[in-house]
Amino acid sequence: MTVVPMIAATYFMVAGGPYGLEDIVQKTGYQATLLILLITPLLWSIPTAMMVSELATSIPEEGGFYIWVRRGMGRFMGYQETWLTMAGSVFEMALYPNLFVAYIARFAPEMVAGYRGLAIGFAMIAMCAAWNIFGSRAVADGSVVLNVALLAPFALLVVIAIFHSHSYAAGAVPLRHADLLGGILIAMWNYMGWDNLSTIAGEVEAPQRTYTRAMLGAVVLVVVGYLLPVAAVAHIGLDPNSWATGGWVDVGRIVGGQALAFAITLAGVLGAVGSFGALMMSFTRLPVVMAEDGYLPKIFARRHARTGAPWVAVIACALFWALCYPLGFERSLILDVLLTGLSILLEFWALVALRIREPNLARPYRVPGGTLGAILIGLPPLALIVTALVRNSKESVGSTNELVIGTAVVAAGIAMYFLTRIFQRKKAA
Repeated sequence: MTVVPMIAATYFMVAGGPYGLEDIVQKTGYQATLLILLITPLLWSIPTAMMVSELATSIPEEGGFYIWVRRGMGRFMGYQETWLTMAGSVFEMALYPNLFVAYIARFAPEMVAGYRGLAIGFAMIAMCAAWNIFGSRAVADGSVVLNVALLAPFALLVVIAIFHSHSYAAGAVPLRHADLLGGILIAMWNYMGWDNLSTIAGEVEAPQRTYTRAMLGAVVLVVVGYLLPVAAVAHIGLDPNSWATGGWVDVGRIVGGQALAFAITLAGVLGAVGSFGALMMSFTRLPVVMAEDGYLPKIFARRHARTGAPWVAVIACALFWALCYPLGFERSLILDVLLTGLSILLEFWALVALRIREPNLARPYRVPGGTLGAILIGLPPLALIVTALVRNSKESVGSTNELVIGTAVVAAGIAMYFLTRIFQRKKAA
């Protein structure tokens, strides 16, 4: 993989288009949404991209962040890093089939009525699994094409909105579902995923140089791709209360008619496919390195003879994620932010640990400010994770608090590590 395909793949891992921002607008209004979309990259995306750039260029190994944490803080923490990431992926990967179906429903609700919606979501998962078995190059090159197809309707929407003759009085409309913390939480999810491409470092051309450039290009593309469409709709003044998941189709219909609505629907479908496929490429490398380290059966390390894709891991993960697909959008999002956010904090701590344990490690890119600088860039993400914890304490699944569910998942990871170690010792004996 080279720089441009890496930027495209990272864009899908992090954003996949402006989809998902609808709930922020509904919860906070246009001005607060734009402010959140500007501040969140400063507190979350840029520190994470800097951390990833240093660690990915200094330790460009397959397995990425698992290797960083294991090398910096030991096998136990390395295992927890992978456990949290894969547990978070369960909820992350349940989102995209839901978005896929939601955008089809906005334009053709009869297509997803009843069990047909579930069937279409399952078909999308199977299609992305087949795409990944063709190899990382196929996913990366496909991501470039999907990026162009995805962003073109929004570029057109922005241009039309600038010259839109009709203005709505949205500024005077009070929010019916005001929820600032909920908006911040959704923004964190929309800016999450900068570390995911690190897991395929062994398949990247000149990773010491490529990762830093890819991170910079992806950050710019994501921020601009979020801000411009929201600002364009704010300029028109549509009522923010009317927004919901899949609402970009309605915006396109109002701004540019049925043709633009259809284009945005198609782009939403492509965005869900691109994000799911790119994230599958990242996550499925983790079972491979875990199998190589003895934590999973060796069969998970098997690769396709021609493409080099870890086909067993791809199929196993696809089946596992398909089981979680029927979960809802926001319910999945909250748990994903909590679990994936904790794994990102481990990566920041690994950055500091490696600065102390391996001061002479060759670092083509280095976070400025020495060890203190490495510590300081981890503080804003920590503050946002605390915010997510506060928000989670108010959410529930049935009669169970979501914070309790998250804590149980973390505790299960600790227990699984020690059970695995016992099994390894017995096998060695």
